Amino acid sequence: MTLPLASLASSLFDLHLGLDEKILRSVLVFIFLAVALRLGGKRELAQINVLDLAVLLLASNALQNALIGNDNSVTGGVIGAGTLFVANYLFVRLAYRHAMIRRILESRPRVLLRNGTLDRKAMDKEAITEEELVDELLEKSMSSFDEVGLIIIETNGKLVFLNRKQAKSLRPELLATA
Repeated sequence: MTLPLASLASSLFDLHLGLDEKILRSVLVFIFLAVALRLGGKRELAQINVLDLAVLLLASNALQNALIGNDNSVTGGVIGAGTLFVANYLFVRLAYRHAMIRRILESRPRVLLRNGTLDRKAMDKEAITEEELVDELLEKSMSSFDEVGLIIIETNGKLVFLNRKQAKSLRPELLATA
C-alpha cells in the first residue's frame, strides 16, 4: 500500500506548533541545559564518566518533547535544532565580546596547585582528588608535585600543568597566593 504523496509531505513537513512557540521552546531548553551544565562544574566537561553520560542521554530524552512539543515533522526538528545552533552561536559571540558574560557562562580558571603545594579547598570545589592529579602528573612525565609551578583547571575542564619556569613566564599573576 502506498501513501499519497500529499499525505506524506504533510506528515513530514507540516508544523504542529507555531514557529514562535517552537523557537521559544528551543531557546528555553538551551538556557536550561547551559545553566545545568555550568552548575555541574568544569571538571564534568573534560572528564565525562559513565554516570555523566547516562545523565546526558536521559536528559536529552526527557527534554525532547519540551523542545519540539508534540511535533514529529522534519520541519519541526530542523527548526528546533537550527534554533539551538543559532542560540549557541549568539551566546559564544556574546561571551567573546563581554568579559562579565564570559565569566558567568564559563567561570574562571582555578589554581589547584601553586609552587608545589596543593590547594585542597580549590580541589574540593572542583571535586578533583589528589589521585586524579597524580595520574595526570605521571601522564605529563613529571614525577613529583615539587616539579610543578601551577596546575590550573581551565574553563573547559582541561587540566594544565606548568613547570615553575613556564608558570613564571606564562601565568605569573597566578603564582601569588590567592
